[in-house]
Amino acid sequence: MNQTPQDFNELETRVTEEYATLSRRLQQTARFLLDHPQEVAFATVAKLAEQAGVTPSTLIRFANSFGFKGFSEMQQLFRSRLVDELPNYTERIRAVRSATGETPDSTQLLWEFAEANRDVLDQLPARTDPQNLERALDLLEQAEIVHVLGTRRSFVVASYAAYAFHHIEKRAFLINGLGGMQGEQVKAIGARDALLVVSFSPYADESRQAADEARQRGIPLVVITDSSLSPLARIADVALIVHEAEVKSFRGLAASLCLTQTLAISLGVRQEKGRDRAAGDSDIGRA
Repeated sequence: MNQTPQDFNELETRVTEEYATLSRRLQQTARFLLDHPQEVAFATVAKLAEQAGVTPSTLIRFANSFGFKGFSEMQQLFRSRLVDELPNYTERIRAVRSATGETPDSTQLLWEFAEANRDVLDQLPARTDPQNLERALDLLEQAEIVHVLGTRRSFVVASYAAYAFHHIEKRAFLINGLGGMQGEQVKAIGARDALLVVSFSPYADESRQAADEARQRGIPLVVITDSSLSPLARIADVALIVHEAEVKSFRGLAASLCLTQTLAISLGVRQEKGRDRAAGDSDIGRA
């Protein structure tokens, strides 16, 4: 029998590994818990069950299935993680207010969006694995052409990525499906190219199909998504997980755009260094 997870990272790893074996309801619970760790840290079982669209008993059953005596014991891991990630009292209080549903008056909506997006941007560097970031840059740098795909809400991020890559002189192609030609655009991806897919829950079929085809053809696949349990994360060569702000059920894109900008500018810096080295080698050869 597996040992009960001792911290949030261990729990996340266990849930990811065993996700495919869980029932449909427990999978739904897993997605909610890992995608909303701040809310889970302080909200009641009843409130979390309502938000997740499951019954309170399902949350308890989920905790029991991973070796916890009850939901509150598992919840302590989420609280400990929050204390580690949010070092000052102001941030902790704000997280509690968000989890308990105490929000400012509606006339302060702009403040709500600004604060929520500032929070996720503050947490983005700590939540982004540096090794994954470098691996993603390796794949993008080595690709002759970076093909970029994002639909619906994700299209904003994908189109910006293609725009930014063009401005750092990296060959890029935005798969936009114009005229119903997405299938043909995906088939045009060359063996020495790479595919960057941006996709958030509920994960558009078009994105999943393109990622599956890239995987089958051995094309390097970099994914920007919102959960380690995303179906795209499980097949990607590199998955960059982004947690966006959510205010009154409206999800933002600030963190995804920030991460995409970082990828593009970092790739540009790499390319510039490569050109400098090439120029230096050329000068040595003429000397």
